[in-house]
Amino acid sequence: MIVRIMGEGQVELDQSELPALNELDAALESAIEADDEERFRRALNALLDSVRERGSELPADSLEPSDLVLPPADAHIDEVRAMLGDSGLIPE
Repeated sequence: MIVRIMGEGQVELDQSELPALNELDAALESAIEADDEERFRRALNALLDSVRERGSELPADSLEPSDLVLPPADAHIDEVRAMLGDSGLIPE
């Protein structure tokens, strides 16, 4: 699976990583629902760090279609709120 982190590039991740990412996504969604900026920032960074650590960065010139698109680390809580689907940023 290919994950794009906006402003950074793409990471290839094994499908088996989805459950762990969904837990982090749920924490992010909870922080957004509570409108808790500090919790939001921690949760977003944890999600992005996990993707970076668990995946393999693709070359910058790679143009693979992305299965998931995640916001950049400096995204505003309202921007991420607008990106949320019915199941968060990462579908189950």
